[in-house]
Amino acid sequence: MNKSKSEPYRFGSFFEAVRQRQRLTLREFCKRAGGHPANISRMERGLIQPPKGQVILARYATVLGISSGSDDWYRFFDLAAADQGIVPADIMQDKDLVKVLPVFFRTLRGEKPTTTESRRIAEKIRRAGEQ
Repeated sequence: MNKSKSEPYRFGSFFEAVRQRQRLTLREFCKRAGGHPANISRMERGLIQPPKGQVILARYATVLGISSGSDDWYRFFDLAAADQGIVPADIMQDKDLVKVLPVFFRTLRGEKPTTTESRRIAEKIRRAGEQ
């Protein structure tokens, strides 16, 4: 697996980087968070998926010293969702955003959205900037 030291883009790499930044050994993390060292090691190496349970993920993030609501907090949960192949739950709760996800996916594939779809996305972005 190709790990980026400066900007991990996989959950396991990010998890490991934060754990090391906090100077937590694998065993110390597991003592505090209640995980099994072999499973956490496999997760860091990308051999197994991150936990799906939000409670477990929140406990892990807290033990890693990631503050709730911080950029790292959202990145932690977003990377976990991406590695599981799912769209984050908070995104799925926003009905307007869910409507434009197919357009977003097509755009990522290099397909052009229609004019109406482009306007819908632009409006969603504009409203997000006002919040």
